[in-house]
Amino acid sequence: MTRILPISDQGAVEAALEVLRDGKPVALPTETVYGLAADATNPEAITSIYETKGRPRFNPLISHVADIGMAKAQVSFSPLAEQLAATFWPGPLTLVLPLSEASTIHPLATAGLATAAVRMPEGFSRQLIAGFGRPLAAPSANRSGRVSPTTAQHVADDLGGRIDLILDGGRCRVGLESTILAVDGAQLRLLRPGGIPVELIEEATGKPVERSPSQSTGDSIIAPGMLASHYAPNAGVRLDATEVGPGEAVIRFGGERLAGEDNAIAVLDLSPRGDLREAAANLFDMLKRADATGATGIAVAPIPDQGLGEAINDRLRRAAAPRP
Repeated sequence: MTRILPISDQGAVEAALEVLRDGKPVALPTETVYGLAADATNPEAITSIYETKGRPRFNPLISHVADIGMAKAQVSFSPLAEQLAATFWPGPLTLVLPLSEASTIHPLATAGLATAAVRMPEGFSRQLIAGFGRPLAAPSANRSGRVSPTTAQHVADDLGGRIDLILDGGRCRVGLESTILAVDGAQLRLLRPGGIPVELIEEATGKPVERSPSQSTGDSIIAPGMLASHYAPNAGVRLDATEVGPGEAVIRFGGERLAGEDNAIAVLDLSPRGDLREAAANLFDMLKRADATGATGIAVAPIPDQGLGEAINDRLRRAAAPRP
């Protein structure tokens, strides 16, 4: 039976540490989405993540750290990577960096690559990692390919009975996974858009961020979130919709009505006021809510592609992609 403990519970941290020390995964809140966390140095613990999620083992995991010292024990930082960490950590930015010679992250977490994806999360999860004393591998706490969870109930609905413990920290503030950057010396390459807009990264570093072709095609999986089909509800997703088809639910943006909306199974609005930050926080929850209506399809209105809209549209394209 899966326990759900609020992070405010006095015994929550110790309960989580007990499960983690036993080599099992724990679902925990971060500012992005809920993660399925286990010891990144323990092959049995990492295997339990893959088995619980049904995740392909060629798809690497992000290792989450408590501080810059823990990160530097695992990966090698260039001056540019140090600047990025100083500017955006803790926060929703993942850096893909060369493994250090002394790294203890197990190859199962890196899919055997010579690089590792590392991130310093905010809040409770960071405190838990510090108490554990080792990096935690933590993909989203859902079955592989499905919509990412932004509440403890989302996790319970998808993984209840498969894991021992869910830590409830309320709704995730950002609501989208982290931005992932490969840092090669002084060059930056976007592997996945996410909670930090690329424009902010370019402004902070004074350097352009290259959009890799593989970032959108998924042909070369060197970081999480690069599979072509991902974040998918049961119902098919139709993008850039201007009208509603039979049996469809609607997800719109900015209060703009779609033609035939009165006949929709349900109508949801990511942000009636047209705020992309609000839309990002609502995206996964509204995909789940639209799917729960039993609609035959989900019609999604156009979303602006600037700022956080780039990450929102990335998730929607993958949700709408042909499924394996």
